[in-house]
Order: sequence, then structure tokens, then C-alpha cells
Amino acid sequence: MKPLFAAFLAATALSSAAAAAESPIQPGCWQSTNEVVSPVHSSSTSQRIISAADVDHFLAGPINHHYTCVYPTEHVAGGTIAMKGVCTDDKGRKVNVAGQGTYTPTSFHLDATIAATFFGIPLTGRASTDAHRLGDSCPAPSDPPSK
Repeated sequence: MKPLFAAFLAATALSSAAAAAESPIQPGCWQSTNEVVSPVHSSSTSQRIISAADVDHFLAGPINHHYTCVYPTEHVAGGTIAMKGVCTDDKGRKVNVAGQGTYTPTSFHLDATIAATFFGIPLTGRASTDAHRLGDSCPAPSDPPSK
């Protein structure tokens, strides 16, 4: 299992379920931090411009093209989110996913758990995603320090 898979699942889970809510996020520059708590700890932070035309696509689709997720259990209301489903990679391997969190038009937080089998061994993991809107445009990347 890829180390960032759990973080991907957390972000995708929120994206899929939040798409059902009316105006779930505002367009603009979003920064998200994905953290895999277990089985292998990792963390990554990224920024992305989400245009008004891309909001639905961003919320309804996976962050990368390695997994397809289906969430038959979704609940989005009153600033809270809960979901449960299955993600499948391009080789047919399945991972059970469950998540819960909170959202506003300018932020979201999601905690997710995963359960899979890897070479016949049951494997579980936890991940979280925290994201917030930075503004209408992303700040310019920082220049490296001069020597």
C-alpha cells in the first residue's frame, strides 16, 4: 500500500460527500495538509487554485488517477460530514474507508480510517486532511534563500 494512500482517501472521501452539499466550498486558492497517522506516518501540504467552474469536479473526483471510490453511505449537513465506502485501485485491490469531519465554505477537516488486506495480511490505517481557503489567488512561491 502506498504511504500517501490514506491521506488521498481522506481528501477524496470529503470531496465526494461534500459535493452533495449546496455550495460546499468557495472558489479560490486552497491549502491542504494530508497526514497519514498509521500504518506509516507521512505528511504533505499543497496549494491548489479551485475555479468556480472546477468546484464540482474537484469535490466529486479523486485527487489522483490511481483509485476509484464509491461511498454508498454519505451524510453532509449542518457543517458535519460522515461517509463509508470502498476505494479500488487499477489492479482491482479494494480498501474499505470510513470518515467523519466538519466543513465550512472556507475550511474542512476530515479523519478517515482504512482497512485492507495486503498479501493476505489485514492492514488498518488512519489519516486526516485539514484544508483552508487562502484567498482568491495563491501567494507566489517563496524564493530560496540567497547565499
